[in-house]
Amino acid sequence: MRYLPLTPNDRQAMLAAVGAAAIDDLFVDVPESARLSGPIAGLPPHASELAVERHMTALARKNLSAGEAPFFLGCGAYRHHVPASVDHIIQRGEFLTAYTPYQPEIAQGTLQVMFEFQTQVARLLGTDVANASMYDGSTACWEAIGMARRITKRAKAILSGGLHPHYVSVANTMAKYTGDRLVTALPELTAEPDTDKLIGMIDDDTSCVVVQYPDILGRISDLSDLAAACQAKKALLIAVVTEPVALGAIKSPGEMGADIVVGEGQSIGVGLQFGGPYVGLFGCKEKYVRQMPGRLTGETVDAEGKRGFVLTLSTREQHIRREKATSNICTSSVLCALAWSIHMTLLGEKGLRQLAALNHAGASAAADRLAKVPGVELVTPTFFNEFTLKLSKEARPIVRELADKGILAGVSLGRLYPGEDALANGLVVAVTETTTAEDVETLAAALQEVLA
Repeated sequence: MRYLPLTPNDRQAMLAAVGAAAIDDLFVDVPESARLSGPIAGLPPHASELAVERHMTALARKNLSAGEAPFFLGCGAYRHHVPASVDHIIQRGEFLTAYTPYQPEIAQGTLQVMFEFQTQVARLLGTDVANASMYDGSTACWEAIGMARRITKRAKAILSGGLHPHYVSVANTMAKYTGDRLVTALPELTAEPDTDKLIGMIDDDTSCVVVQYPDILGRISDLSDLAAACQAKKALLIAVVTEPVALGAIKSPGEMGADIVVGEGQSIGVGLQFGGPYVGLFGCKEKYVRQMPGRLTGETVDAEGKRGFVLTLSTREQHIRREKATSNICTSSVLCALAWSIHMTLLGEKGLRQLAALNHAGASAAADRLAKVPGVELVTPTFFNEFTLKLSKEARPIVRELADKGILAGVSLGRLYPGEDALANGLVVAVTETTTAEDVETLAAALQEVLA
């Protein structure tokens, strides 16, 4: 906030209203040892706005942003081209001033976009219904596990070793408070995912199996047999998609029998933004819609017979049902969902398929080129736009060295799985339509130099 209009008299009136004599009285519950006793070391007591802006700009220049270097990072956050029209439209007053409305029926434009967003997400994921978004992919994944517990009345969830470790971490944190028992594993640097192993683990106590598609190493598998195995034991199959552009080229999880499909929507319409805000996608079979968390927008007609939009099934939300609600989410990432929907509308089905084809072609060419570098082995022969390399040396220091050279070379599995020696040499490389042939040659030359 740039401007605080309160005068000393205003503050005193507010303190009197809450029964406090001074501002310090508001912090009596904070131990003395945890309070600041003086200025923060290294920071001036005050500075002008221009001085602060100049200082923060100098700090920001130390970062290497995605557009300034060859960029091969991925693992759930991808650099795609977002048309300038997306940013222009989301800043229109009809949308910007109606962000996350709590009396939504007065904001018909926002509700209509949420309705269209749900339709697009359901079609993309291959599900019957979708909600109006979640906070991000990891929280959507956890909400799906909780939803499976409510539906099956079981508490054992089997998580694939190919599931993003950050998603696993969020699930482990939340499971401490719900009684869910999570069975987890580490990925293996092999060409095939752990689908067969997951099928063998399903039993009568299993609420759900959670599998990423494509998985953390970029591997793609047919989920049909896994879905059938889950159905045979009356468990649910949850599919997690961290790269939605992939669904422009490969079969959707819903088409292969997944009961719940969740994911991260950042790739479409939402920039990297140093880690957020992002937008979670959530879809499921229609028979489970009353157990689905988050908001749903429905189409109706008003008293005059005109088309209108309203929130439906709102009694699932915690601001109405509190502890009986399906989840503690009380809103949705409407602004990011709006950006997602605008970009998807501009692409259309044909455009999405073309974008997916560009991504896959670029990744295939990059994988072929990098596999020719001495000391580099391609682990995943089947992939979309992300693949895993096994280096002859530990990947983490090499990634750091290449970053110092101005090359964002990819994500080392040693960073995602610290202390796991079997994964230390793994490097996950992502290629999108923003990656040029020159970028790939730069990475290949740099890898050859540091591995020599």
